[in-house]
Amino acid sequence: MRICEETIENFSICYPLEQLAPLECVLFLDIETTGFTPRSSYLYLVGCAYYLAGKWHTRQWMAENYDQEEVILKAFFEFARHYRYLVHYNGNNFDLPFLTQKCKQYSLPYTFDDFQGIDLYRRISPYKFFLHLPNCKQKTVEQFLGIDRKDVFSGGELIGIYQDYLKNPTEFSENALFLHNADDVKGMLQTLPILSYYDLFNQPLRAKKVQANHYRDVNGSPRQELLITLALDQPLPKPVLANACGCYFRGEGAQATLKIPIYEEELKYFYANYRDYYYLPQEDVALHKSVAGFVDKEYRIPASASNCYTRKFSTYLPQWDILFQPFFKRDYRSKELFFELTEDLKKDRQAFSDYAAHVLGMMASTY
Repeated sequence: MRICEETIENFSICYPLEQLAPLECVLFLDIETTGFTPRSSYLYLVGCAYYLAGKWHTRQWMAENYDQEEVILKAFFEFARHYRYLVHYNGNNFDLPFLTQKCKQYSLPYTFDDFQGIDLYRRISPYKFFLHLPNCKQKTVEQFLGIDRKDVFSGGELIGIYQDYLKNPTEFSENALFLHNADDVKGMLQTLPILSYYDLFNQPLRAKKVQANHYRDVNGSPRQELLITLALDQPLPKPVLANACGCYFRGEGAQATLKIPIYEEELKYFYANYRDYYYLPQEDVALHKSVAGFVDKEYRIPASASNCYTRKFSTYLPQWDILFQPFFKRDYRSKELFFELTEDLKKDRQAFSDYAAHVLGMMASTY
């Protein structure tokens, strides 16, 4: 078994990882194998990064032949038992199941039951399209963040290099194998700022400023939009622009702006208990039976779900789930929902913070 250890000099993480877990309790993990299926392929290298005495370090265990697979498994788990948090990249789908299956194969008692996992891939992949990423591979995220690698080989190419290493160990092949894995492990440390986008959608937002903007569209028609300026706790490492359903988002550094269309029109509020109402066709309105009972029978009919409404001309904002009530619609079958921009709501900063999170959630799910 070959062991490689390195101290990462002059390096600091540009993300508050300590908010997720104590740094001394965190272990970064990445493995190299000769294939995807544990039963028909081998584990040949395990790499870790850990924090000790104010610095980040890496440690790697590499099997010099297939018979040392069990040896590096034991070495890794004996080392890992001092940690409680595992950070990995798509490890839930590959690294952890692969290692677990290998332990069963060798009747080793090790499991990941006592670890808390932080899968960077799983946290960021739901926002792939929002970030305009072609995929969420680690190298793609590194390129998005402007991280350079020394390693030039892919994981698939490394399999051939390892097989050559088994037949004829050379300094070049050994260095290439260690370097690829080391860049994967260090890359996870460097890509941690990508979690700022995860935080954008999963941490409470803070509306710093809210205002209405009046403008004319391309046809010269007057329009209104709501501008919400957000103060972000975690600065975004790269600017991001997104739009969906007429809403626009721009985030850069520690600040972001949302633009949402304001609608000034007549909308309908539909009563749920329509059987308690009459519909007045000439007035185009529904009245409760306790009131409509005084209306002449020829001017009223029993209300149905589709005509049991009252109309109101006001200023509205869109919503994509029922965040604020009462909610309004243009007609009964319309899927578009709105809520009234009342004077009380205009003074409620927390309501706009919640609304900003609602709009962002819609944008993420729309992409």
